[in-house]
Amino acid sequence: MTTTLEAQLSDKLQMMDEIKDIDQEPLKEVEPSSAPISSDGTQASPSPTASATKIAGPEPEFYDKAQKYWSEVPATVNGMLGGLGYISAIDIQGSNVFLREIRVPGNRLALDCGAGIGRVTRNLLIPRFNCVDLVEQDPSFAEKAREYCTTDDLGPGKVGQIYNVGLQRFAPSQQYDLIWSQWVLGHLTDRDLVAFFRRIKLGLASGAYFCLKENVSSSKKTVEDKEDSSVTRPLESYERFLKEAGFRIVRKVKQHNFPKGLFPVYMIACKPVSKE
Repeated sequence: MTTTLEAQLSDKLQMMDEIKDIDQEPLKEVEPSSAPISSDGTQASPSPTASATKIAGPEPEFYDKAQKYWSEVPATVNGMLGGLGYISAIDIQGSNVFLREIRVPGNRLALDCGAGIGRVTRNLLIPRFNCVDLVEQDPSFAEKAREYCTTDDLGPGKVGQIYNVGLQRFAPSQQYDLIWSQWVLGHLTDRDLVAFFRRIKLGLASGAYFCLKENVSSSKKTVEDKEDSSVTRPLESYERFLKEAGFRIVRKVKQHNFPKGLFPVYMIACKPVSKE
């Protein structure tokens, strides 16, 4: 779909208010990484409270609570996956199949959003791309990711910048062949999620994909987890927010072979409408 110059300018002007004053330097602040969550809404056992799509409470408190929660989580694969480290291989396998199906056009540079200790970077992205940048808010996770993803067997120069900043404040400064976001978007408010989608759109190279992999609620309601300060949205909410941000969905697939009792997990690949 061809766009006019006016549409492109309007899109960029819309971003200005959202990204001004964003101070993002490699290795400084912290993005909470999420993990598979049981269908009762927690990583352990307490029952969740269903809420409307809007997240209750002041936004700073919502983000502060998540940051505190993840600061106490061990910087291990098991910690990143909420005690379900054994599903990592199944998860990566499903993501690999998904990426083969959509046929990412380039292999120069990828971005891992909410990277944690670099589990996805190391096992999914590094084998496919010459270089991978990471966005991870937690300093200890970011340091672990640098170590975990720069071992001798992976080859030199595979890890680029690691941005220590929350996704609610991150704006890409490069053009990526693939931007991948997994188990982290539940830590953004609805407003910040749409703004994040719009900023990410400007960081995609021609023909590139933005892919997200997230838990989704089985009902049409958003489920709130007060323990880690996150929400699990219905699939329809992600579809609506992506459309609102100017994306079109190219492929949507459910992850198979996860243990029973977890929320359904979906992978969505999309491209900017304005670049087609």
